[in-house]
Amino acid sequence: MYRQHKKQGRKLEPARKKELESFCRQQRLHFRDLFILDLAFHHRSYSNENTAYQHYNNERLEFLGDSVLGLATAAFLYKDMENPEGDLSKIKSSVVSEQALARIAKEKLHIDRYLILGRGEELSGGRKKNAILADAVEAVIGALYIDSGYAAAEKFVLSLVVPEIRIVQDDKGEKNYKSILQEYYQRIYQDNPRYELVKVSGPDHDRTFSMLVYLGDVRYGPANGKNKKSAEQAAAREACLALGIDTPFPL
Repeated sequence: MYRQHKKQGRKLEPARKKELESFCRQQRLHFRDLFILDLAFHHRSYSNENTAYQHYNNERLEFLGDSVLGLATAAFLYKDMENPEGDLSKIKSSVVSEQALARIAKEKLHIDRYLILGRGEELSGGRKKNAILADAVEAVIGALYIDSGYAAAEKFVLSLVVPEIRIVQDDKGEKNYKSILQEYYQRIYQDNPRYELVKVSGPDHDRTFSMLVYLGDVRYGPANGKNKKSAEQAAAREACLALGIDTPFPL
């Protein structure tokens, strides 16, 4: 359908072209063909509701992008770490999971602004759905691979996943309760936990930070740590234990 639309001479509307160019500037990407980038943002709900765009959606690009994402991430981990295969697989699974990609889509790429959805999906909150957002990230990767080749797609992938990998590595094998809690809360409520620093005590060389975590209007804590990060982990641990979602992550 992509080729068919190109053969028909269908062009992007000026406003849409500006939107896509803005996306490229913000993400420091260069597309020779903005048409294929536009396709990456078309959800099947739109093509299902518009006969002129039948089958014109991002599912094939998502399929391709998923493979590029997996290969680039696996190759980086292989070069970066000497851990056994099991460890590498767990880290890879966590950083390319639907929850992780949806978070990247919202916080780094702002993909919700560019999605083309059917009316029904739009009204049902499709722009906030993790599955749709994660699929669109993979579709953009696939589009970049088609447009500019593997090297460009790999560079883009690593710009997204390496910071996520470093977070996992910094946990040094301990349970990442923040990630456990976030994945749980996003999956159930499509929202993120909110952390609040409520107190800092002790001398400068030996401070204690007290942190609360909110899941909607429900709060857990306060919990203490020697820095903000450890205090957040402690608060998240309290919430996980209270909710019965204390599962190992990721090593």
